[in-house]
Amino acid sequence: MDPPFQTCNFKSDWKANGLSFILIFGLIVSYLPQHLRIIRAGTSVGFSPWFLLLGSTSSAAAMLNMITLQYPVIRCCSQVSLGKCLEQTAGIFQVGIQWFLFTVILILYMLYYPPNLKSIQLDIDTHDARQIHHVPTKLKSSEWRLSVIVSWIVFLHLAIILVTTLALLADSPPSPDPTVPHPPQITLWATFLGVTSSLLAAVQYTPQIIRTYHLKLVGALSIPMMMIQSPGGIVMAVSIAMRPGTDWTSWVMFAVSAVMQACLLAMCLAWKIRQRRLGIDDFGRPLREAGQVSIEETTSEEEDRVSVVIEGEVGDEAAREDTPLLKPGSVVRRGGVLGWIPGLGK
Repeated sequence: MDPPFQTCNFKSDWKANGLSFILIFGLIVSYLPQHLRIIRAGTSVGFSPWFLLLGSTSSAAAMLNMITLQYPVIRCCSQVSLGKCLEQTAGIFQVGIQWFLFTVILILYMLYYPPNLKSIQLDIDTHDARQIHHVPTKLKSSEWRLSVIVSWIVFLHLAIILVTTLALLADSPPSPDPTVPHPPQITLWATFLGVTSSLLAAVQYTPQIIRTYHLKLVGALSIPMMMIQSPGGIVMAVSIAMRPGTDWTSWVMFAVSAVMQACLLAMCLAWKIRQRRLGIDDFGRPLREAGQVSIEETTSEEEDRVSVVIEGEVGDEAAREDTPLLKPGSVVRRGGVLGWIPGLGK
């Protein structure tokens, strides 16, 4: 049932509306460098699967928090003009676009995951004139299995909270009348979404910061995106706080994310200076070398790489500061669009 027209007579807030549309444009502009960087590099090396999991679930919860709290405004779209409807729901578009653009990063991460890192490889050293042979196996690497699991968790999380939100709103739709409080189950669900979104955002950047710290390389991360989004997150939090029907659970996630992203940005800038001093690029490849991006990571996950020595002793090579963390190698730019889905079971 449509709400009465009298309860849908929301006042226009041109400052909030102007800020919202500027932020929507800014979100698109800020995420494009990251999307293009992965596509042009042909690899998603440098991203933490945990970072993508926490970011995707956090942004999804924030989006549905906004939809839940502003559902009365959405119901009023049948009683007002299209322009008025777009004006009042601009906050929903903000968080919806932010969720979509971040989820695209997860999709690109899976599509451009280096094929030779999807499986465990045997390093066979014969200790003669021949080079070390890298023999692929049918065993999937632990990080690739984790990445596939992360993708399914993100999908299932979105499906569960979306169905729950729609069911609650259909059963107990909140009134557009600001003098009528929301039903308790709606308030409780919106608070749950907002708090979980904030908690996920608080720890979202921790695994990525740890991974970037150990790699000591920028990798596929986009510095321009972070330079735009770090201050933009604070502005977005202020913008959402100005929208009708929202509360602290709607904007706190963006404020927390902005602070954590600023920390990651500072680290990437420090590694950028270090890379220039060592003469290597963002993936650890010497700048004088031409070719494709290096992708064979030397990380703490030694269980995914087995060294087979035929005879003789392994020569010791002192690790220096200028030793790249990512070894030179070739990259197959991408596989099939959905080729990674069955990868878990192999």
